[in-house]
Amino acid sequence: MKKLFKVQPDSNQTAIGILLARVGIAALMLTHGVPKVLQLFSSAPVEFPAVMGMSSQLSLILTVFTEVICSLLVMVGLGTRIASALLAATMLVAAFYIHAADPFAVQEMSLHFLLVYLVLMITGSGKFSIYYLLQQKGLSK
Repeated sequence: MKKLFKVQPDSNQTAIGILLARVGIAALMLTHGVPKVLQLFSSAPVEFPAVMGMSSQLSLILTVFTEVICSLLVMVGLGTRIASALLAATMLVAAFYIHAADPFAVQEMSLHFLLVYLVLMITGSGKFSIYYLLQQKGLSK
């Protein structure tokens, strides 16, 4: 019973928890990003909100970058803190700019993503990541 409540910050359980959070949130975000990639490369006119003075096209490109490229980086555990910061910024824009007039139930999904990205910004990629492997080989500081 004691083991159930014991806190071990550098344990394998913590590393597995971070791994599950990274891979899970990245996979979920890719379900939002991949359709935007298809929209970006389609011949149809871009139908995406222009954000903070940017064109619709630029807004879509930046969103595709964060939702796809940054999600893949988070998934493999490379540059997790930076990628999570960019994804968190995207979710802040989604929740409080794009969906500002919408009910909380609509904003909630962006806020759920935001919460996980904030946690990953604090924890980093963890022991089961490419960054950790590079660090062990002395290729990263």
